[in-house]
Amino acid sequence: MAALTASAWNARARTPPTRLAHARKAPVRIVGGKHRGRRLAAPEGRDTRPTTDRTREAIFNILAHSDWAPEIEGVVAADVFCGTGALGLEALSRGAARCSFLDSGKAALTTLRSNIATLGEEDAATVLRADATRPPPASAPCGLLFLDPPYAQGLAPLALAGLTRNGWLADGAVAVVEVGDRDPLPPPPGFTALDERRYGDTRVAFLRFAAG
Repeated sequence: MAALTASAWNARARTPPTRLAHARKAPVRIVGGKHRGRRLAAPEGRDTRPTTDRTREAIFNILAHSDWAPEIEGVVAADVFCGTGALGLEALSRGAARCSFLDSGKAALTTLRSNIATLGEEDAATVLRADATRPPPASAPCGLLFLDPPYAQGLAPLALAGLTRNGWLADGAVAVVEVGDRDPLPPPPGFTALDERRYGDTRVAFLRFAAG
């Protein structure tokens, strides 16, 4: 192994363990439902940051045990900034009727399509390549939205606004929004905060949308 320079060693030493874990790309698996234990592919490099299995399991446990959350069984879902599609595929594994997957990255969508095929969910999945802050009109509004943008770029409020404008959210829909632990996320117009949790360097906000 090549020796690290002093500056590289110092930079590595300052990197939180959770971010090193993201860089190593721990295996991604479905954690519940009919596809439980199935492994998902993830693109090489650092452009895609899949939600960890532990965080994803915690999210779905909250959804399963909160009276404000929609029933996963039969829900129409959307996974925006979907990357590997782990969140949306987890929803399909647990009984969601359909899921739309939206991302702008070519490599991410290639991997996503492979994951959809691996699980045999082609009939329940719609894949769109688009800018999440300027999405195309929705074919049908969703009752459950997963939004996992890159951290520290202020994309979550912009994407929520764009999705709202273009009919992606049904009245009463719940949005599960992942941001960095230092990223501000005041509820955008039309949304109210339901819950918020922290997992390492990730903050997960649960928001409800009310159509105006």
